[in-house]
Amino acid sequence: MLLKLHRKQRRLYITAAVFLLIIEVLIERYVHDSFVRPYLGDLLVVILIYAIVMAGSKIKVWTGAIATLLFSYAVETAQYLQLVSLLGLEENKFARIVIGTSFSWWDMLMYTLGFLTVIMLEKIISMNSN
Repeated sequence: MLLKLHRKQRRLYITAAVFLLIIEVLIERYVHDSFVRPYLGDLLVVILIYAIVMAGSKIKVWTGAIATLLFSYAVETAQYLQLVSLLGLEENKFARIVIGTSFSWWDMLMYTLGFLTVIMLEKIISMNSN
């Protein structure tokens, strides 16, 4: 029973990750506004990373959620420290996309809201599976 449940959960995480990845690509490609791209995109990327982590591991919800949040904070801190410039990667488009180039407290807030969304969704899913 436990193995079957784990497979079902893994499938849910993979489906969520694929769906969110498509949404993120569509936002990056076609949305050039002052809300969805800078704010909603950051919130969704935390959920995307969490779904990928959970699909590929057997860690607990809180562990996965906190690890994802700390990773997101670390990336934003790298932006604050101008890591792309320090490494001489200003001309590397991939590095600029992955690491980013500008720190924002709003991004930190959106990452935190993404974390809280993950916890809330996991709680709802857990209540509905009992």
